[in-house]
Amino acid sequence: MVASVILLAVSVTAAAAETQTLDQETLAGKIEPPFVLDEQIDPRGIWTIRDLSGDKAGFVFQTRPLAPLPGFSGEPIDVLVTLDRDGKFLNAELLHHNEPIFVSGLGVAPFHEFMRQYRGLSIFDPLTVGIPYGAGDRDSSANVYLDGVTKATASVRIAHESILAASLGVVREQMRGIASGPAATPIREPVENLTWDDLVEQGIARRFLITNADTEAAFAGTLWEDDDPEAKDDPDGAYLDLWIIDIGPDSVAAAVLDSETMTARNTLMAVSDYDEPILLLANGRHGLVSESFVRNTSPDLLFLHQGDLPLALRDGDIEVEVAQGVPDFEHRMIVRTDRRMGFNPISDWQLTARATRRHGAFMPEIGVRDFTSVQAAPAKFFRTVERPKPRPIWVESILARKTDLIILGVFLAVLIAAMLFGMSRLAAMRYYTPLRLGTLAFVLGFIGWWGQGQLSIVTVIGTLRAAVEGGSFAFLLYDPFSLVIWAVVLASLFYWGRGLFCGWLCPFGAMQEFAHHIGKALRLPQIRVPERWDRRLKWIKYCALAVLIGTAFWPAVNDTLVEVEPFKTSITVGFNREWIYVSYAAFWLLLGLVVFKSFCRYLCPLGAFLALGGLLRRRDWIARRADCGSPCQLCKVRCKYGAIEPSGAVRYDECFQCLDCVTIHDDKTQCVPLILAARREAAS
Repeated sequence: MVASVILLAVSVTAAAAETQTLDQETLAGKIEPPFVLDEQIDPRGIWTIRDLSGDKAGFVFQTRPLAPLPGFSGEPIDVLVTLDRDGKFLNAELLHHNEPIFVSGLGVAPFHEFMRQYRGLSIFDPLTVGIPYGAGDRDSSANVYLDGVTKATASVRIAHESILAASLGVVREQMRGIASGPAATPIREPVENLTWDDLVEQGIARRFLITNADTEAAFAGTLWEDDDPEAKDDPDGAYLDLWIIDIGPDSVAAAVLDSETMTARNTLMAVSDYDEPILLLANGRHGLVSESFVRNTSPDLLFLHQGDLPLALRDGDIEVEVAQGVPDFEHRMIVRTDRRMGFNPISDWQLTARATRRHGAFMPEIGVRDFTSVQAAPAKFFRTVERPKPRPIWVESILARKTDLIILGVFLAVLIAAMLFGMSRLAAMRYYTPLRLGTLAFVLGFIGWWGQGQLSIVTVIGTLRAAVEGGSFAFLLYDPFSLVIWAVVLASLFYWGRGLFCGWLCPFGAMQEFAHHIGKALRLPQIRVPERWDRRLKWIKYCALAVLIGTAFWPAVNDTLVEVEPFKTSITVGFNREWIYVSYAAFWLLLGLVVFKSFCRYLCPLGAFLALGGLLRRRDWIARRADCGSPCQLCKVRCKYGAIEPSGAVRYDECFQCLDCVTIHDDKTQCVPLILAARREAAS
């Protein structure tokens, strides 16, 4: 049986190869125009990209080497991420995964579709995976929602966390804090009336003074130390006496610009509302631009940096006239830089002025020295957007399913209370069978098809891989619904063994039980496997478990072999799958019409795992009498699971907690010892 299932699965699923870091040629082919691959800057596979002008434009990297968060198969999901220098996603492409729901359930197309949503979003946006179980809390305009994938929300949350973790790591290490969040934007209405003296006193207008003596010191000991006689003659004179004022805020601009220049500045900001205008007023020999400067291009003697990364500085192409009360300056210029590229005016930024000297008359050698001034605009003239602190992913997962979790919690509390304190009364109820079938219908519909709470051996294997390989168990938190069921089931092993899950909480087990009742209603002959063969066949599930555990660290094979469970086909995707998987699941259900819960009893590896876990059971919870087994064999005969020995003892590793034997044990009209005792009492 196991061999045939393995052969079946192998024939339809190819072994997946381990994804390694892409080589340069393959990676270059994945970069979309107008960008091209540049150079590798980190051995973990972080590369820069550049635009057609040759400037560095961003980064491309794989998530697996940077954030190897294990998925439900125990293996990380690998995504190729391309970020621009502002932290915006240019692309997110799925490279490799072993998520069971996508491998052969839903297919990989929905996973690729999910990845396309990242384009144009920022790593600094409060990104949240949407909720396929309801609308969720989408009221907050600060949140940016990605549509999840129904039946696979946990898997896409893991992929999402991998993308965020890897991307933020690149931002911190490579962008060095320049794109630390949304940039502050200038307040475009008057805040207070200011004068030039106010700007100077409050540090809004900042002076950047370079004397001739400063340049002499910078070129001392070089080829060019004697090439500026004017600097030697007037060491205290100004080489560059520069005042720098951020005129994005209206209050500041109104204090330094005349009306015509103010109108031109307003027009610039209306057309390019992402540009931050900066006024430069200077005296001195340096000036602001060289003789070869062309208007509306980047100044060739001034450079802007923030966070050690260069940012573009361009001429605003505005003729500048200053307001009354502002000192007269020989050089006046409005330049602009782009907040979209990460410039934040209220964080420290550096303006660099370049001093040049020439040595020699014919083909002179050019010497340069840079002087830097640190600037920052006052925060009171800017609006900042507080980026909401993201909730931990396990909190998001719980909140996304809070209603389902409440319903599940109430159901589990009632079920456990009934089994702990009212088991005999429950089993003795006149309508016990309809009540049990109604409970199983709830388990199949709500826990199984709606809640996707079908436990699987896949989770056991993923947890084993994480434990041995030193990985994270965080993937369990992405599916709190199943995690609650797991917690209850594992705790129940100490009291009931496997019975609570296999008899009451397994959606596929419920489906098998319904198949049995349908078979009886259709009056199909019920096949009772001979006891000798029944005992032998029950060992197959332990063999299946051993094979799966033995191949746990061989994902390409293990991901195929776990298809021995028909749970994904029948419960997770509701039979919406390739015909061969549907046929396999249907085989067990059809067999269940005539052989009671055949899969559960003979092949289920999860059942085998729980049966072994049942060795932790601390008590025999089914009451027995000395007469059970001899002379009474009724419970053994009636037990469809073959879980009662000829001696009358219960085999708890095979008990599904159906309570049929409890019903017989307490019924004076069925239990043979009670009937005989009643007759003796009547005769006396």
